[in-house]
Amino acid sequence: MSALPIDVIQEPARAALLLHPTRRRVLELLAPPNDPDSASGLARTLELPRQKVNYHLRELEDAGLVEHVEDRRKGNCVERIVRATATTYLISPEALGALGASSVDAQDRFSWATLVGTAARVIRDLAILRRRADGARKKLPTLTMQTDIRFSSQAALSEFSEELARKVARLTAKYHDDRATDGRLFRFFVGAYPAITKTEEEAAAETRAASERNGNDAGQS
Repeated sequence: MSALPIDVIQEPARAALLLHPTRRRVLELLAPPNDPDSASGLARTLELPRQKVNYHLRELEDAGLVEHVEDRRKGNCVERIVRATATTYLISPEALGALGASSVDAQDRFSWATLVGTAARVIRDLAILRRRADGARKKLPTLTMQTDIRFSSQAALSEFSEELARKVARLTAKYHDDRATDGRLFRFFVGAYPAITKTEEEAAAETRAASERNGNDAGQS
C-alpha cells in the first residue's frame, strides 16, 4: 500500500512526536520521494548512533508514523527497512483540545480570525471523515475550487463579495432540500485572503521603510 498523501494528526501524543527535531528529520528522510531506509542508513545520514536512531524509529512506528516495509539482508546481518506512512503531515487543531482554533464567531465574515477558525474546523472535520471513510472502505466525496483574482480597488473587492454572497444564497435556495431525508448534507465555505507576493526579507524591508517614514512624519509635525 502506498503512503498517504497527507496524514492529519489529531492526537496530542502523535503531534508531540512530530515536533521533536530529530524525529521530524527522520520522517523527512523516510517520506516520499525518498526511498525507505534502515536504522543503520539513517544513522549514517544523520551522523547519530544507530541505537539512538532505533529508539526514535520505535517511537514513530508505535505511533503509526513509520511502517515496516521489508527485511533486507546485508552481509551477515538483516536490516529492517521502514518508511514514513505519509508524504506530508498536518497537525489538526483538535490536538490542542479546547485551545484549538475550531470555533469562532462566524458573524464577522471579514475577520481574519473567522477565516482561520473556519479553516481549522475544515481540517478537523476532514480528519474525522477520512478516518470514518477508511474504516468503512468508502471514498470521501469532497470538492475544492481555487482561483486568484486581482482587484483594482477595495470597492471592487466589496462589490465582488456582495455579488458572490447573493449568488451563493440563490444556489443554496435552489439546491437545498429539507425534505430529502435520505440526502447527504454538505458544508460549503468560501474564503479569501491577500496572496503572498513578497519574501520574508522583502516584507521586513517594506515594514522598516514604512516605520522610518512614519517616524520622520512624526518628527516634522
